[in-house]
Amino acid sequence: MGIIFKQSLKNTTITYLGFAIGAVNTLFLYTRFLTDEYYGLVGVILSTSAILMPLMAFGVPNTLVKYYSNFHATKSADGFLTLMILLPLIIIIPLAGVSYFANEAIGNFLARKNVIVKDYVWYIFLIGMTMAYFEIFYAWSKVHMKSVFGNFMKEVFVRVGVSVLLILLYLELIGVDFFLKALVGLYLFRTIIMKLYAFSLRRPKLQFNWPKNSNSMINYSILIILGGSTAVILLEIDRFMINQFIPIQNVAYYTVAIFIATVIAVPSRAMHQITYPMTAEILNRNDIAGLKRIYQKSSLTLFIVAGLIFILILLNLNDLYSMLPKAYRGGYFIVLLIGFTKLFDALIGNNNAILFNSEYYRALLFMGVLLAVFTILFNWLLIPVYGLNGAAFATFMAMCIYNTVKLIYVKLKFNIIPFTNETIKIAGLLVLMVAIFYFVEFTFNPLINIVLKSVLITSFYVGILYRFKISEDVFGVLSGFLRRKGK
Repeated sequence: MGIIFKQSLKNTTITYLGFAIGAVNTLFLYTRFLTDEYYGLVGVILSTSAILMPLMAFGVPNTLVKYYSNFHATKSADGFLTLMILLPLIIIIPLAGVSYFANEAIGNFLARKNVIVKDYVWYIFLIGMTMAYFEIFYAWSKVHMKSVFGNFMKEVFVRVGVSVLLILLYLELIGVDFFLKALVGLYLFRTIIMKLYAFSLRRPKLQFNWPKNSNSMINYSILIILGGSTAVILLEIDRFMINQFIPIQNVAYYTVAIFIATVIAVPSRAMHQITYPMTAEILNRNDIAGLKRIYQKSSLTLFIVAGLIFILILLNLNDLYSMLPKAYRGGYFIVLLIGFTKLFDALIGNNNAILFNSEYYRALLFMGVLLAVFTILFNWLLIPVYGLNGAAFATFMAMCIYNTVKLIYVKLKFNIIPFTNETIKIAGLLVLMVAIFYFVEFTFNPLINIVLKSVLITSFYVGILYRFKISEDVFGVLSGFLRRKGK
């Protein structure tokens, strides 16, 4: 687990840098330099593109990670990688045709409540396609245990580009139309750079002699489309459906609240870059003891870090919202519910990696499809009645059901669970922290208040972790840090 923790720290640093830039964009630049209507449009374009991305990727990122370690001969590896590059075209080419010939019909469907969306069908297609191939080339680098550069491109590159574009928009050097076109260009440029990096690690020669088990790989990829689509639907369908039922400005307000809660997921995203390929290798060796070890340690480490972020957000939310324009301040309930779902995600550790890389992925995908249907149904029922809070509650219910089912399934098939006695201790510590600091308020500038309260909470939390050695990995990192400080 040491290598996981160390590499995850590098990815976490990059990911948090990206989220810091994203925070500036989401909370301050977008809300001040772009009207809430156009901010909502950006949210609809990106969410719809993200929903299409798993379909366009054709399950290849997961297939690459699952099967690559089985290929050692250069020729067979080249055939495998060529297949991985070409498979997405099975979906992308027909979808491009549909986007071209049915552009008017698709635009009318997307714009039935908000006319502004109608002219951006091609933007959605192009961003979705570039997202798909980016993930493929990112997976290409991850199987070589080189995830840091890809993580930088995923978390930082586009956000920096958006910051620059928003500033240019504010200075009136560009217009909104150019901003939206440049946003598409950023995603395309990012994919090209990622491709060049992936090919620098291993440049394949076009080899049309497919691997002997290519049929099983294609079947796996097709099923993974369902799994990937399910995961994205659970995350993105709410913003898409908000656009279908209520004014598009609400997508902007919801995006801000969702972003605040999504910060909790950063440690998970960083750690999974390395645990995913490692889990695949462990399963290929049928090492159940090693699987249990990585399952429990990833769960505890993520729960510790994500739990701290969760309470920092909750206990600083009043000050944070006071810094935003008034129209964006109504998301307390959304942040709470989505925050709980992200904390639950962290608590189940590398559960997804176990299921998607095991022989039981078909059952999981079937359950995931049913849950995606429930998510759409919940949103369809709740958004017209409860608005943004209804969307948040729909996501909360769907994610809790989904994660609980996955936990039970791994227990039944592998007889392992991610929880230990330390999990209970961390849960108790988080409750204690909220009880102690809920009523602690400072009366300075909101930013100063957030910094002071965060330092106080973090110091208390980390001090208890170190004093009682609740996690070996966390204690080891803290001890190493303190030794360096003492020199």
